[in-house]
Amino acid sequence: MQPNHFIFADLSTYDPNKSMEFYASIFNWKFKNEYDYQTAYLGNQPVIGLYETPEKFKQLKMPHFWMSYIQVNDVEKTVSLARTLGGIIELEQELDYFGKVALIRDPLGAGFTVYEGNYLMNTRTKAKENTLVWNELHVSDAKKVLPFYQGIFNWQLHKISNDTYHIFDDKERHIADILEVPNFYKGKYEYWVCTFGVRSLSKVKQQVLDQGGTIIHTEDHRVLVSDDSGEAFFYLKEV
Repeated sequence: MQPNHFIFADLSTYDPNKSMEFYASIFNWKFKNEYDYQTAYLGNQPVIGLYETPEKFKQLKMPHFWMSYIQVNDVEKTVSLARTLGGIIELEQELDYFGKVALIRDPLGAGFTVYEGNYLMNTRTKAKENTLVWNELHVSDAKKVLPFYQGIFNWQLHKISNDTYHIFDDKERHIADILEVPNFYKGKYEYWVCTFGVRSLSKVKQQVLDQGGTIIHTEDHRVLVSDDSGEAFFYLKEV
């Protein structure tokens, strides 16, 4: 267990079967239904989760999206700190077999899930093909959320350029980034973005297109894409 680290991600989708077909083709994942929740495996190792968007959120036209999970020692304490620091608690729940979770939005609205328990494994790797390898926050005004994240996770935030902050844990390990991105480029929402490692960026980019996905933005070492829903976006990075 690594408290205050990113450990997992899952996808909320209107059409699980269609989404599973897309991601299986891209990442060679095999899905297994566990407690009405689809877990993707790479060989024998779990990688990510996938579930059908609840009907009430479909009615609200909530988009398909990837959610980042952060391990914590105490969900109740984290929720209390988040409220004090201007966060919004969308959900707080305890499941017998799973553990405790809470969906929190930071003061600008970017959502993430905190998790307390031993059921959910840490599936983020440093550089393994077809796994979650990185998480970063895209936000319009970083200064408005820095005290929030420092306060609830004890993160150290170092500004390295006009628009980029590195996030370090209490042992000075670089674990994530914050990117300040104008709404002109990212849209009106604030969000945490998942990055998945791939062996060949050019090959997987073509697979995304072949499976109905979209190339949103290409950078020197990675590419931002959306899946075939046109809404759930993520980075691909060559590892």
